[in-house]
Amino acid sequence: MNIKITLPDGSIREVPQGSTALDIATSISEGLARVVVSAKVNDEVWDLVRPINQDSTLSLLKFDDEDGKKTFWHSSAHLLAEALEALYPGIKLGIGPPIDNGFYYDIDFGDHSFSSTEFNKVEQKMKELASQKNDYIRTEVSKADAIAYFTEKEDPYKLELIEGLNDGEITFYKQGEFTDLCRGPHIPNTSSIKAIKLLKVAAAYWRGDENNKSLTRIYGVSFPKAKMLTEHLNLLEEAKKRDHRRLGKELELFTFSEKVGAGLPLWLPKGTAIRERLETFMRKAQIERGYQQVITPHIGKKELYVTSGHYDKYGEDSFQPIKTPNEDEEFLLKPMNCPHHCEVFKFKPKSYKELPLRLAEFGTVYRYEQSGELNGLTRVRGFTQDDAHIFCTPDQLKAEFVDVIDLVMHVFSKLGFDKFTAQISLRDPDKKEKYIGSDENWEKAERAIVEATSERDLETVTEYGEAAFYGPKLDFMVKDALGRSWQLGTIQVDYNLPERFDLDYIGSDNQKHRPVMIHRAPFGSMERFIGILIEHTGGNFPLWLSPEQVAVLPISEKYHDYSDKVLKFLNNYDIRGLVDERAEKIGRKIRDAEVSKIPVMLIVGEQEAENDEVSVRIHGKGDVGKFSLQDFVSYFETLLKEE
Repeated sequence: MNIKITLPDGSIREVPQGSTALDIATSISEGLARVVVSAKVNDEVWDLVRPINQDSTLSLLKFDDEDGKKTFWHSSAHLLAEALEALYPGIKLGIGPPIDNGFYYDIDFGDHSFSSTEFNKVEQKMKELASQKNDYIRTEVSKADAIAYFTEKEDPYKLELIEGLNDGEITFYKQGEFTDLCRGPHIPNTSSIKAIKLLKVAAAYWRGDENNKSLTRIYGVSFPKAKMLTEHLNLLEEAKKRDHRRLGKELELFTFSEKVGAGLPLWLPKGTAIRERLETFMRKAQIERGYQQVITPHIGKKELYVTSGHYDKYGEDSFQPIKTPNEDEEFLLKPMNCPHHCEVFKFKPKSYKELPLRLAEFGTVYRYEQSGELNGLTRVRGFTQDDAHIFCTPDQLKAEFVDVIDLVMHVFSKLGFDKFTAQISLRDPDKKEKYIGSDENWEKAERAIVEATSERDLETVTEYGEAAFYGPKLDFMVKDALGRSWQLGTIQVDYNLPERFDLDYIGSDNQKHRPVMIHRAPFGSMERFIGILIEHTGGNFPLWLSPEQVAVLPISEKYHDYSDKVLKFLNNYDIRGLVDERAEKIGRKIRDAEVSKIPVMLIVGEQEAENDEVSVRIHGKGDVGKFSLQDFVSYFETLLKEE
């Protein structure tokens, strides 16, 4: 019996029932069969050698594909576990998933000790095992047999994972003498893993719970070619140089204090200047688009978040309630701005003529992130969102959504993020209980997002199960200068909070109607956005955004007065800067300005002072010549326009 396989280009192949994706790849091209690592069958990633028994859509995945990398790195995590079991008998295995840049495995080493000094030994064992060309073999296992297997191995972590699974959804994967509990998928065999590097070792609580045992987490990365590993390691070195935590300290942008508390950043003057300019840029763009600014408190009564549903969904990730002297009265540090904005909407009755109503706020919110997950500015406990909520009629929804897409594009263009994909995040159709709201409203919201992205001809991917609990969303996945992907900016359609807060407006028929709500934050978290921007630019901010645009460098003390005159003149044209009056040689002043990444250096000495001139040097490029003060202003304006 034959089945029909539909390929991404729309072509259809008839193949015998039970054929595998690898069979189909081989029928297309032997070369293709050598480089594919997994397959997407009906939008689910499968092993290449898993039989296909019904008509299906099929995409063949290479290592360059995101899901292909995940498959490759997941298989490498199993190889790591196999090597560790061989080298350290009696260890217990936690989990070993793929991550954005490689994989890790959580291990309970028991009486064994382990540190990075043993990486080389483990890498060599992994290469030895990979060279055996062992197949990754998938087996469906009953719950009773799975429990029996890991009971015999005395592995409490696997047994705990099995507790949450049902018969019919448990699979083992075996390669060589190693067997693991895993849903897969995996590459066909170990021989594809040619280059391996273990990167770091850290402590991690089992299942991320501070009340559980601390395990040893070993991070690694692998590739099908040695050259790819070399390129990746070079990229990691460049990433270290751009690390926003290091540059934040060197450039004096932000700091943290144990006395203030973990995950609560303190913005220093230069960092504050960058942040304020970003806010000014966004406010101007919002005013042009008809937004109105509001300010809401940092706290709210617990009942507010019970009504919104945030307490039920995020209560465990919030700070503990603040109790007042009044009995049964509790407040929360606000985890979201949207419930407050719903109450702003309810301030007075609304007519359809007043919609859309666009409320914007740079609102600070608080989430109690686990200490092990905090990471500089990109994962904090207190952060400010460039938040806005648009209340509109259903007929206005698509136009408003398109306008927000245009605003996000404006932000990306201004800040040099020119490589991105729009991710349409929909609910998991098989787990509707995770979400609030009716099927009808979800279908309307999801349709509006798909139509809006199509209208703007965006490159999109669709991810099921990634929606917010109250509505679908559009997330922008941006690639930085190093090719790393970040989620920046989000737009969400919400029919549910208007229901929960009983929001309404009077329509043209003089009847009450429910508005639709759009949540949007092009920057997202200001903290996270700036952290990513630091790494994207390597601290070399655009001229318009730099805290100090020019450094006036007198070659000796005799020219301090003229240097002050230059800076005052430039201030009249809103050009920001400083005068370096230190008793240092001019070469040292130039080097320090370069290290501080100040975009423009103005060197002044006898000739410059006599002729009302400056000698101009551009950061990273060198000298560009002498200018009169007025000509320099024109030159500076040209530099701004070129950004």
